[in-house]
Amino acid sequence: MADGDYIEYSIAHDRKYTLDHIWVQALDDKAESVKIGISEFVPAEYGEIVRVVLTRPEDDSEFDSDKEPETNTDDDDEPTMMGSGDEVGTEDLLMTLTTSFDGEIETLLINSPFPCKILELNGEVEDNPDLINDDAYADGWCMIVEPLTEFDEDQYLDMQEYIEMLNELP
Repeated sequence: MADGDYIEYSIAHDRKYTLDHIWVQALDDKAESVKIGISEFVPAEYGEIVRVVLTRPEDDSEFDSDKEPETNTDDDDEPTMMGSGDEVGTEDLLMTLTTSFDGEIETLLINSPFPCKILELNGEVEDNPDLINDDAYADGWCMIVEPLTEFDEDQYLDMQEYIEMLNELP
């Protein structure tokens, strides 16, 4: 961005944030279910979100548009899609976002912030990525998960800490 340019975005006060710009919100007192979404910082910084993939194939080659898809009939090598009931760890991709900024396309791979079991996917954001662009903290949520370990909200940034982190970015 040129000097003097600025971007506007909101930060919800009732969420916690990760360093990767994911927001998390416990849906009950025991944090047995947690809603996950993307901060409005992502489309403001990286460009309009034009594609959202919430379920990840084991084989990431579908995201490399230069590669020809492999046609292997061996069942062990076929991609499997994660969905409701599947468990993911912190090394697993939770979602893939494709952004467009001044004609430049970028793919962002978002890992799970904690080990969890997927309870519900918001397929509406896959059909209409503008839900994240326009209303990231309401209709633009991405999934609801059940933490597989004790969910400690204190390990994430609150609104003020997240703002301070954003202010320190180059």
